[in-house]
Order: sequence, then structure tokens, then C-alpha cells
Amino acid sequence: MSRSCSRSWSHSRPLIMPPRRLPAALLPLLCLLCLQAALPLRAHRGRYAGDKVIRVVPENERETQILKAAFNRLKVDLWQPSSTFHIVEGTVTDVRVPQNTSRSLLPFLQQANIQYTILISDLQKAIENQTGLKSHRNRRSLPGYNYEVYHSLEEIQDWMHHLNKTHSDLVHMFSVGKSYEGRPLFVLKLGKRARPYKKAVWIDCGIHAREWIGPAFCQWFVKEALQTYQTDPAMRRMLTQLYFYIMPVFNVDGYHFSWTNDRFWRKTRSKNSRFPCHGVDANRNWKVKWCDEGASFHPCDDTYCGPYPESEPEVKAVAHFLRKHRKQIKAYLSFHAYAQMLLYPYSYKYETIPNFSCVESAAYNAVNALQSAYGVRYRYGPASSTLYVSSGSSMDWAYKNGIPYAFAFELRDTGHFGFLLPETLIKPTCTETMLAVKNITLHLLKKCH
Repeated sequence: MSRSCSRSWSHSRPLIMPPRRLPAALLPLLCLLCLQAALPLRAHRGRYAGDKVIRVVPENERETQILKAAFNRLKVDLWQPSSTFHIVEGTVTDVRVPQNTSRSLLPFLQQANIQYTILISDLQKAIENQTGLKSHRNRRSLPGYNYEVYHSLEEIQDWMHHLNKTHSDLVHMFSVGKSYEGRPLFVLKLGKRARPYKKAVWIDCGIHAREWIGPAFCQWFVKEALQTYQTDPAMRRMLTQLYFYIMPVFNVDGYHFSWTNDRFWRKTRSKNSRFPCHGVDANRNWKVKWCDEGASFHPCDDTYCGPYPESEPEVKAVAHFLRKHRKQIKAYLSFHAYAQMLLYPYSYKYETIPNFSCVESAAYNAVNALQSAYGVRYRYGPASSTLYVSSGSSMDWAYKNGIPYAFAFELRDTGHFGFLLPETLIKPTCTETMLAVKNITLHLLKKCH
């Protein structure tokens, strides 16, 4: 999509302030930036060479409005927060800036006297460093499956099939439906089949395609459960008394696309008949205050809520499964990146949930357990006040549909690597997160509802 100085659509709310609010001396520069944004994207091969990731923290209203205006007109990719709507004074804002754009944007920020920090100076090199050639060893060898590297969708699904065959006493693989592009939506049911009815925990990873550490954790969780079932009394209790429904890759089409075409793709891959832009934000597409604050009506935005709730087959399939099993499922855990946070409802409003004390206690203990491994600190609290307000999220939907414990993890880190968390950090990240998940699960097994 080409972008011009005047947008041809309307949002549900203004995302930028009127230009008259901006310093007059900066308007000519802003229009030059505008022209820059219309340049065509480079081909996929080496497409990120020279791209940068910068961090800006607006110090006042003037800087906030300048940044919103510039970012809305440029071909930039907001890493944090997810939309310019959330940029306010003091907001840590991480932005991926294409090489061509950075040549004009960075001088523009300097002239506007806005301080910025370069987090990643060459994105192409950072991508190559994240999954170096060495890491491809044993990727496809199932008996020696390497949990300390990132895996493609095909590899993850082969791994799921393999576990289904080799651990049939504890693992049952099934599909809840198909994606927009026709891929199966696989889930692993993990647990000892000891009684006809057991309470359950739902875990999903990879709602946002570019957040690769999520699917890595889902695989790690299954590995740990299977490897420690015989030796760890806590794990044995968990798998005996509960079922775990684990969906390693929720957004299968988007995840595949992030491996083959665009490493920083976020949304699903559905097509819109009226716009050239693909995809919907699968974490804004749920039927809970759908397309309200923190979501966009425009198909080209990263937080596009979709044409209607559950428009995405992936969301519809999982929502159907959760509705069907809502009496059984007592916890919903969704894994994202990055921010180092443990969030609980609500996302869409500033209001305390009815079972706040119990959920707050579980979150407090979970982040303490996580920190005990490597000293990594996580913030925790209601998503709306801890992160930002967003409507149509899976966590809020799960809670509103009767699942009393609903959490969203934002895994490592806080921006140094961002979405490009190196493979060397998979093990420590998953090890500490495992402690938090076990803590929440054991909390569930107590009489606290």
C-alpha cells in the first residue's frame, strides 16, 4: 500500500492530532518524509539490510504529536507499542525503520530535538545472527529434536506427529479446524488418561507470527512435561489431575509467512476484497468489546480487528473449542513477546475483575518463581494498566466466557533484541517461564476459585 500525506480512510478515532498542532517549521520536513514513505519495498532477499530499530520516549505533548504524525505517514513498523494510538508522554516506543526512511527520519528527529537510541543498527545482520547456520544442525532429526533452536511450521508439525506416535500414553494430537490457507490447526492434549473427567489448562503460542519465542516455549513445555513426568512429583501431579491443551502455533499461516517472506509479519494471512493488505490481528478479533479502543478498523493496520468478530477461521476454531469445553478448562495461558510481563484481565477497560485477589496472588507467586531462576524481573497486573488498553483479545474473551484464570505472558526481552531474541536465550527464557507456568498450575489445583 502506498501512503500519502492525506489518508483516504477514517478510523474509529483520530490516531494523529491535526497538523496545526505541530510546529510550523517541521511541516515541510514532514511532507518530505511523506514522499519517502511512498518508495516501493525492497525484495525479500536481504530486504532488511541497513534497516534499524530505534527507541524513542516522548518527553512531552509536543514530542508525542510529532512522533504520531511522522510514524503514521511513514513506512515504519511499530514494535512497541502496537499502534501509534498508544504513544503518549513517557511511552517507550520501539520502531523498525527501513534504510531509505531512516536517512530522512533520523535527521528529522534531530531537527525536532527529539532524543532517540539505536537498538539495532542493521536488522539484516541481526536476523542472520538470530538463527545462524550452525543452528540448523539436527533441526529435522526428530529423535534428537533440538529445543534450543527456532523451528519452521513444518518441523513443528512433524514433531507433533512424532510425539503422538511415540508418547501415546500421555499425548493425543488433534485438529480444531483449518486456517485461512487450509493448514490444520493442531493441538496436543497432554495428560494421563486416568479418569473420564478432568479439569484442564489451555496454552497457546504464536497468535502473532513474528513472536517466535512463543512457539519455542510451547514446545519446551511439552518436552519438560514428558521428560520429568516420572521424576518430578509436581509434574506427575499436574499431568495426573489435569489435561493440558497445547497449541504451539495458533497463527499457522502468519508464522509460515514469517519464515518464508517477512520475518516481522504479525497478522493472519486472510485476504480483503477491498484492500491490497492481508491479514487480521488475531488478538483483536475476539467477541469481547470487539474493535473498540486499541484496535483499528483499517485492514492495513497491524491492529486491524477484522470485518467482524471471529472472522478469522483460526480464532473461530479455537473459540468454538473453548466454548465447547468451558466447564472443563479452568485456565487460559497465551504466550507473546516482548516486554517481560504477566498480564491478566481486563485488557479492554480499567476495571477490577471479580476474582482479583486470587488471580493477583497467582500472578505474584508466578513472577517470583520466574525470577528465582536467573533474576529476570517481570511486571504483572491488569493488561489495561500494565501494558495498554486493547479490545477483542483472547485473554479477555476467555475470562468473559467463564475461564477463571486467564493470563497473557509477554516473554523476553525488554527491547535489546525485541522480536529477534537469539537462540542462545531460548533455554533460559523457557526454563524461567516453566517455573511460572508450573506455579500457576499448582495454584489452580488448590481450592481457590
